[in-house]
Amino acid sequence: MELHGENSYRIRSYSNAYITFRKLGQPLTEMSDEDIKSLKGVGDAIASKTRSLLTTGTFDTMERYLEKTPPGVQEMIQIKGFGPKKIKTIWKDMGVETIGELLYACNENRLVELKGFGAKTQEDLKKTLEYYLRSRDKFHYATLEEEADDLVEELKTRLPNCQIQLTGEMRRKCNVINEMEVLIAGDYDPKEIFDGEFLTEKNKIDNGVEAFTVNEIPVFIRNCKKEEFGSKLFRYTATEEFMNSFLEQFKGTDFRNLETEQAVFEKVKLPPIEPELRETTYFLAKATENNLLKLIEEKDLKGVVHNHTTYSDGLHTLEEMANAAKDLGYEYIVISDHSKSAFYANGLKEERLHEQWAEIDSLNAKMENFKIFKGIESDILSDGKLDYPEELLKQFDCIIASVHSNLKMDIDKATTRLVRAIENPYTHILGHPTGRLLLSRKGYPIDYQRIIDACAANGVSIELNANPHRLDLDWRWIPVAMEKGVKISINPDAHSVGGLQHTRFGVFSARKGGLTKEMCLNALGMEAFLKAISK
Repeated sequence: MELHGENSYRIRSYSNAYITFRKLGQPLTEMSDEDIKSLKGVGDAIASKTRSLLTTGTFDTMERYLEKTPPGVQEMIQIKGFGPKKIKTIWKDMGVETIGELLYACNENRLVELKGFGAKTQEDLKKTLEYYLRSRDKFHYATLEEEADDLVEELKTRLPNCQIQLTGEMRRKCNVINEMEVLIAGDYDPKEIFDGEFLTEKNKIDNGVEAFTVNEIPVFIRNCKKEEFGSKLFRYTATEEFMNSFLEQFKGTDFRNLETEQAVFEKVKLPPIEPELRETTYFLAKATENNLLKLIEEKDLKGVVHNHTTYSDGLHTLEEMANAAKDLGYEYIVISDHSKSAFYANGLKEERLHEQWAEIDSLNAKMENFKIFKGIESDILSDGKLDYPEELLKQFDCIIASVHSNLKMDIDKATTRLVRAIENPYTHILGHPTGRLLLSRKGYPIDYQRIIDACAANGVSIELNANPHRLDLDWRWIPVAMEKGVKISINPDAHSVGGLQHTRFGVFSARKGGLTKEMCLNALGMEAFLKAISK
């Protein structure tokens, strides 16, 4: 609607209805038309369109706009930081209708003179487009997890006499996935799985078949004999870098026809290397030195840190979030709504902050064997200072310091900004250090070594933001943090009760970096956690 210059009042009515629906405690499918009409900001017209969406998946007005919007222009809307006003300008004023044409226009320096653009905007857009094109046709791990599990279960049902296992990126639990990979050991008729409904065959290649699921997710199916299942499972789980190094290290050893992966490690007298660790040579070297540590598990987490409520931009109340965390078996929760500078997220001004603290005190007085900590996700301002004056900062139990604005600093300025925040005596945890959004936005550049050194010097932990779209700190820097004695806090950044479950994706990523229970901040019990954050 914005692309086509629709009346701002109409646009706002749809936006307001969306916000109302998003905060509902029950599914719209369980509500009558009258119930939907009675909701704030929802009248007869939007209620009718909503019913059409629920029953058909679309509605006339939306189809009308889609019909007159080129597919390439629709795709532009998915690009982070490139809003409808700018899209409309390049579409209407330049006739650009695809991502490729837009990137070409940037390379030809054609956006500089456009209203609302300029040389810097053009350069930033060019980088964003290049990142978007590199990331297209890739998937977040969380997006494919359920489908991958269902795929394996269906294969096992159809091929009961075969051994079946995920391999590749899915088994290594990579943050970003290019395709699902499956190994099938045993004989079967391809017609049993490639029926055009369950799986559709695309290409036959030397050691397998490229196919698509019914949802058009790419799958690579490999086959082997049962007696070589262990050999092939090991081979197709690891990266080329890991495998080449492994084979070079044990040159001359025959790894063929091993039924189990365990037999591979036993053959060379190595401790088993978990699938998540088979990315680089780092953990192969650790295994060779007999220096592999026990990886953290989801059950090791005792508290859930970094959570938002309806006080800022969360969907559920403080009490609902606390009860949900307790029901999941946690000992404590850190409530960390946005600070006042985050006006776009309904950040807490001082009056509402005191209101929240009073509610936390009241709930803590009633809850047994569970504690709610008074926290905040304090914006790191452009100069590295934390939001709120010192007299307020010192009253929090736990402060997560995060950057949410001015993300385009160069590496020196961005790093200096973070170091200043880390050196603030009230900072406990550095939140999502690079601000990245996987497949959507590159993180801003930072000097990781300086940041980790600063955290070590100031007793500050680093967040591994477990939202599957972030997973920031990147797992590759976990070994460096551990060597420096910097604890990692695996935080869901939950904006709803369901968001509490994101911790598991953080655990997966933490394991890739070799994180142990001992080096995870929120694997500490309630009393130990309180002691750790007392500065």
